[in-house]
Amino acid sequence: MRDNAILVVVARFLIPLVMLFGLYVQFHGEYSPGGGFQAGVLFASAWILFVFIYGLETGLRVIPQRVIYALASLGVLLYALIGVLGVVLGGRFLDFYPLLDAPKAAQQTGIILVEFGVGVTVAAVVMLIFLLFARRRADTLAAGLDPDATDDVTVDGE
Repeated sequence: MRDNAILVVVARFLIPLVMLFGLYVQFHGEYSPGGGFQAGVLFASAWILFVFIYGLETGLRVIPQRVIYALASLGVLLYALIGVLGVVLGGRFLDFYPLLDAPKAAQQTGIILVEFGVGVTVAAVVMLIFLLFARRRADTLAAGLDPDATDDVTVDGE
């Protein structure tokens, strides 16, 4: 689709806006509806739009597959680390009060870090799911099997 000038211009305009809105949703999730999951899907959708316009190889040059796997792991690790840190400091799992002396600051810091871990994990996993489907489609087409082709099948000799 990179040959279509209109799509390229619209994508160049939309991708940064989607990412900016993803940042807004990520960091205002504790004050308004939204948070890590929604922001992660927004970030992944910006990358997917980029891949639709510029191709899978270009998308993987921007964010390689091993980086996507690492981000998925690091997001889960951050979530778990913040949860276990509450236990280590004398509280319960995902209890943010022991993290800082001021209870309100501890709650805000804890939820921002947990939601950041969720956002990174969701973005990476959605990108990986898309990547698996895109690779399967490319492999199918490379093998000469077109899943969209229909065979002329006659019914009852018609």
